[in-house]
Amino acid sequence: MFLGKVIGEIWATQKVKDLEGKRLLVIEALDDRRDPSAPKITPVIAADPIGAGVGERVIVAFGKAARVALGGDGDYAYEAAVVGIVDDANIPDAPASWGFGDSDSQGGA
Repeated sequence: MFLGKVIGEIWATQKVKDLEGKRLLVIEALDDRRDPSAPKITPVIAADPIGAGVGERVIVAFGKAARVALGGDGDYAYEAAVVGIVDDANIPDAPASWGFGDSDSQGGA
């Protein structure tokens, strides 16, 4: 899983059956401090079963966890899904760009 921010939405009239009825969001990963040997693939297109909006911080799951979040468990044409909308967090060393405000005033997640 990773923490990200919704930066857009995608609409596609022609798509595989697995994606029919799925809302698709564009998610920018917030963590840009990953090990350089593991290249970051971002933005990510994620199916959204919970209704996140542009600008919101979200938790994104990959692989089987994403498929289970969307009610499946087999071979489906999606790899990522929004599984949570973040209300607040307590991440003392988070960069200001993450948008959690002053670490002294943060509540629990």
